[in-house]
Amino acid sequence: MPNTAASPPMHESNLRGLTRTHQGKVRDIYAIDDTHMLIVTTDRLSAFDVVLPDPIPGKGRVLTSISNFWFARTGHIVPNHLAAYPLERAVPDAAERATIADRCMVVRRLKALPVEAVVRGYLIGSGWKDYESTGKVCGIALPSGLRMADRLPSPIFTPSTKAERGHHDENVGFAEIEAAIGPALAARVRDTAIALYEFAAAHALERGIIIADTKFEFGVDEAGTLTLIDEALTPDSSRFWPVDTYSPGTSPPSFDKQFVRDYLETLDWDKTPPGPPLPAEVIRGTSERYQEALRRLTA
Repeated sequence: MPNTAASPPMHESNLRGLTRTHQGKVRDIYAIDDTHMLIVTTDRLSAFDVVLPDPIPGKGRVLTSISNFWFARTGHIVPNHLAAYPLERAVPDAAERATIADRCMVVRRLKALPVEAVVRGYLIGSGWKDYESTGKVCGIALPSGLRMADRLPSPIFTPSTKAERGHHDENVGFAEIEAAIGPALAARVRDTAIALYEFAAAHALERGIIIADTKFEFGVDEAGTLTLIDEALTPDSSRFWPVDTYSPGTSPPSFDKQFVRDYLETLDWDKTPPGPPLPAEVIRGTSERYQEALRRLTA
């Protein structure tokens, strides 16, 4: 595996030859032409939907490598947005291209669906809090007596809205997704997301990682073909737990940004911008966890 932290951290990209059309929480998007875009995955980290001021060294490279790993292995479930368009053509300058080569993707322009397709296989995070108070997760009734971090009887689809940078995603019921994109497409999103989760969870388990939950984003092309976009099954979009330390009843250690969330929960911070700076040990520990997830999943 390459040394993913060798280059200087990138909090923001700045490509001279292309127009940046959007800046998300982590990704900078540039227009190439009418049918292609360039996505640059920076080292920015968001927690509680707030972008933090400190980059995590190597993070963008890890996210890109893991996403590409899954894109290459899930085409039998759903097509993805990667395009057969040479990076050299999109970014002709070799020096500029070198700064983004292992943290970028050339992708097809698609119509993004306004939904975060969340799949939960275990009871943790906001799902656990919801279950404690209602016996349900996002309106889905679950058996009584479950503990924190318990495996669910089967994976559940709990969608949320797709918030802009600086705003919070909000959990919504399946009926609201049906109203937003139509019943047939909503069902395809749900079924595809669950199929992706089940496929990836089985692969990860063989390599010592439990994927507790994850979220996907989808788009459609002009023919209406459902397509996986953005990222796939990364430490940013998923909870990764080491199998050897997993114990229901407590919040397990993880190879994802839960390490940062746990630190932030100790602060007197109201979870609104601006985000607080991170200590060096939290930055280093987060980088190490992300790189361990990459090593285990793709070795």
